[in-house]
Amino acid sequence: MLIVQKYGGTSVANAERIKAVAERVVKSAREGNRVVVVVSAMSGETDKLIGLAHQVSLNPNEREMDLLLSSGERITSALTAMAIEELGHKAMAFTGRQMGIITDKVHMRAKIEKIATERAKKALSENYILVIAGFQGITEDEDVTTLGRGGSDLSAVAIASALKADICEIYTDVDGVYTTDPNIVPDARKLEKISFEEMLEFASLGAKVLQTRSVEFAMNYEVPVVVRSSFNDNRGTLVTKEDEDMEKVVVSGVAYDKNQAKITVTGVPDKPGIAATIFKKIADAGIVVDMIVQNVSSDGKDADISFTLPRTDSKRALKLTGEIAKELGARVMTLREDLSKISIVGVGMRTHSGVAAQMFETLAKHGINIIMISTSEIKVSCIIDLKYTELAVRVLHDAFGLAESR
Repeated sequence: MLIVQKYGGTSVANAERIKAVAERVVKSAREGNRVVVVVSAMSGETDKLIGLAHQVSLNPNEREMDLLLSSGERITSALTAMAIEELGHKAMAFTGRQMGIITDKVHMRAKIEKIATERAKKALSENYILVIAGFQGITEDEDVTTLGRGGSDLSAVAIASALKADICEIYTDVDGVYTTDPNIVPDARKLEKISFEEMLEFASLGAKVLQTRSVEFAMNYEVPVVVRSSFNDNRGTLVTKEDEDMEKVVVSGVAYDKNQAKITVTGVPDKPGIAATIFKKIADAGIVVDMIVQNVSSDGKDADISFTLPRTDSKRALKLTGEIAKELGARVMTLREDLSKISIVGVGMRTHSGVAAQMFETLAKHGINIIMISTSEIKVSCIIDLKYTELAVRVLHDAFGLAESR
C-alpha cells in the first residue's frame, strides 16, 4: 500500500515526539507499505514566528510572511527525516517547492493548482520514506506561498490524491471523530466512519478535527481519510463516500461553536439592492457572514435585517454596518456577542422527517430559547444564548441516542 501520513503540531511538538513519530512511520514501512509523511510546524512555532514578524513590522509584507512561516514546517521535516534515518531506514525531506506543489499567487491563503510528482515517485521507487513540509507551496514565479491555517491537512490530502495513495492518515491529538465533544459529554462515541459531507459540516461548524478545505479536497477527489491519534494505536475514524448504512443513522453528531455574534439593523428601507449594499461591504472586508434573517414591516416600507458572524469579527462588522446604516437612514443597530451555535448533523436527515421538530422540542423542554435557525439537507443549526451551550449539547446528544452502540 501507498500511505500518506500527516502529523500535526502536537504530534511533533519536541524531539521526543518526533522520535515517536519516526518509530510509527518506520513500523508502517517495515510492514511492507510505501510511506509519505507530511508534517506541520512544532506546536506553537507558527504563532512564535508571527509574533516575531509583528515585533519588526506593524504591517508585515505577505510575501515575506510566507517565506518566514514556511520555515516552521521545513525544520520539522528535516528533523523527522533525521529521526527516521537514525532507525535504519532511508528518508528524504522535501520542502513544498521540492515536492512540486504549485499554487496560485495569493499569499498566506494560496490554493493548490497542481503537484508535479516525478521526483517523489522516483524517491519512492528507491525505497525512501518521503517527509514533506506541509502548509506550503510555490508559485510559477518561484515565490513561496502558504495555504492558510491548518494547511498541512490540505497538503496531505492533495499529495495523497496526486500520488494516488491508498489512504491518507491524519494523525492528531484525538483518536477519531466523536459524536460530540467528549469534554462536554463523557460518553460521546467515536464514529467508525463518517461521510465526506458530514465531516465537511462538522469542520465548518467549529469541529477542530479536520480543516474544512482538506475535507472539500478529499470529497472532490475521493481520497479516503482516516483520523487517528499519534499517541496510541487505537483505530481511527474513516472519512469516505456516503453509503447506504450511513443513511440509516439519522443524526451522526452534535457540533457547537461559541464564537458567534449577531448584528441587527432596524428600519432599513425595503427596496431592491439594500441587502446587497450591506453584505457586499462586509464581504469586501473579508468577513464571513453565516445566518441571515430579514423581516418586512406590516406596511411594507421598512425591514429589519439580522445576521450572524464570528464574534472575533463583530467589532469590525459593526463599524462597517454602522456606516452603511447611516447612509440608508436605518433607525437602530444592535450587537449581541453572548451567543453560540448548536447543530445536529447527519446524512440520514435526507430520508427521515421530524428531525428538526425533535431538536426544537428538546431545546424547548430544557428552557433553551432559539434565536435563529438555519438548515441544509443534512444539518440543522440554532443560535442560542451562550450560557446554554453545554446543556444544549448534552440534551441533544441524549435525545438522538448518540451514546448508544449501533
